[in-house]
Amino acid sequence: MFTGIVQGTGTVTRIEQAAADFRTHTVELPEHMADKLQIGASVAHNGCCLTITRIEGNAVSFDLMAETLAKTNLGSLQVGDRVNLERAARFGDEIGGHVMSGHIMATTAISRIDSDAHNKTIWFALPTELKPYILSKGFVGLDGCSLTIGSVTEHEFNVHLIPETLEKTLFGQRQAGDVINIEIDAQTQAIVDTVARILADRL
Repeated sequence: MFTGIVQGTGTVTRIEQAAADFRTHTVELPEHMADKLQIGASVAHNGCCLTITRIEGNAVSFDLMAETLAKTNLGSLQVGDRVNLERAARFGDEIGGHVMSGHIMATTAISRIDSDAHNKTIWFALPTELKPYILSKGFVGLDGCSLTIGSVTEHEFNVHLIPETLEKTLFGQRQAGDVINIEIDAQTQAIVDTVARILADRL
């Protein structure tokens, strides 16, 4: 389980491509995130839950299977790229964002960015399969960041980012065309699907 509060960013330092549908990548974790790591522990990369397979100081390795490579933006990473990172939440931790599973539902591209002196609004293409779950003022996980949805149109949605988010995550450097991982809020999905099922049964 994760909270959507990105704890730092890390740099991909090595990629071992064992097969077309399987690779291992190594990420240099920030010092404050490397304490007391264990093989088998979970760390979210751009919101995607990955399992630690090797630890060499701050250089930590993770395996990426076919499903991960196909459904997330991690398959396009190259050495030198950075990722948003969050270690798994522990019981008793403050939930500053919202509960996230680390299971990516889809990816989408940044369609445009509006900026002023203090704020940045990022617009994303709205995936057709996720339209029922992307609701104004609802929660969404974007590259592992728990964010509140702003406006929703027929083909786009946006989020408004404060300077803290821009400084602590990759969104400060993201540009139009960049591909972002999406995890929809599980509670929103459950409510929407339940209502749809009840209405369908009444017809």
